Amino acid sequence: MKRAFKFRFYPTDAQAAELSRTFGCVRKVYNLALAARTEAWALRQERVNYNATSAMLTVWKKTEELAYLNEVSSVPLQQTLRHLQTAFTNFFGKRAKYPRFKSRKTSRKSAEYTTSGFRFRDGRITLAKMSDPLDIVWSRPLPEGAKPSTVTVSQDAAGRWFVSLLCDDPTIKPLPVTDQAVGVDVGLDHLLTFSTGEKITNPRYERRDRARLAKAQRSLARKAKGHGTNRAKARREVARIHARIADRRRDGLHKLTTRLVRENQTIVIEDLNVRNMVKNRSLARAISDAAWSDFRSMLEYKAAWYGREVIAVDRFFPSSRLCSHCGTLHGAMGLHVRTWTCECGTTHDRDANAARNLLAAGRAVTACGAGVRPQRSSPGGQSAMKQEVSRREP
Repeated sequence: MKRAFKFRFYPTDAQAAELSRTFGCVRKVYNLALAARTEAWALRQERVNYNATSAMLTVWKKTEELAYLNEVSSVPLQQTLRHLQTAFTNFFGKRAKYPRFKSRKTSRKSAEYTTSGFRFRDGRITLAKMSDPLDIVWSRPLPEGAKPSTVTVSQDAAGRWFVSLLCDDPTIKPLPVTDQAVGVDVGLDHLLTFSTGEKITNPRYERRDRARLAKAQRSLARKAKGHGTNRAKARREVARIHARIADRRRDGLHKLTTRLVRENQTIVIEDLNVRNMVKNRSLARAISDAAWSDFRSMLEYKAAWYGREVIAVDRFFPSSRLCSHCGTLHGAMGLHVRTWTCECGTTHDRDANAARNLLAAGRAVTACGAGVRPQRSSPGGQSAMKQEVSRREP
């Protein structure tokens, strides 16, 4: 099983300059190839593949205008052409939108090296065109005997440098089979509610640093636009606060998803269309901070690693209004109603009842062999808003 191990490193001035040049060349080649492929199709109805763009790269390097492409390693340039080919494959397969040009300001700064573009010896990595190895902070050891197949170097908006090593991880093995199953309902008051009745408090990481972030953003807004040093410092300060929020959120989600996968054989969640839900201006900030999409993606790939099953129940399933005791479906229920009593006399906590109903629906899906219904929008193009969230951000 392939697994990426990400570490922070501290480049020398020469290494930072070399990597910055590489990032710029990677972006330039990607944009040139995308423009060439777009033009070929628009004018001649001709599809240009990876091999053709690779030949174009050779020609570009021989021109006086693009001769600087020879100053960096050719491996990341070839890899960015492969990434463009993958983007077009996903587009024609209707799995993604049409590829977009990379921006100098907003696009991710990264470069990928294959085995011919780096040397890994004695636990040290030396990239092509560099004489010294990278000063990596090994926060955890690599699997015994693991050798990276690709190395990806990146720099985030806060100026931090990272290296990601893709290795075979023999430690990823299916966990022992268990009969435990759990339904998970996501929300804003409580991040997760389990069918067992347990609730996980929403940490609201962005809300904790909101005052600090607002102050930094006001400071940035006062700086004159341009290439001034003060504006660059203010921008990095804003990026550092965002990075702090994202790091804590990611760490918390990793712990929650790992726990769920270790303890349960089957995990049932709701198939929410978060992309449409964040269009609600009153809820967008809180939903983004809760990171429901990240939670689901982590849960799914970890379940695939360890032999667990994740079932997504259709979002239109009335999990909140269905009595988990007698099965009675109740009418419309205001969002302010957090507990309600059924005609059978059972008093329900709204979130816990929804989680129990999700678990029952997931078990029915498993028993019937039915699949998960695809995401869809309600009439008028608006997605069905999850009932468990409040109308306004808490």
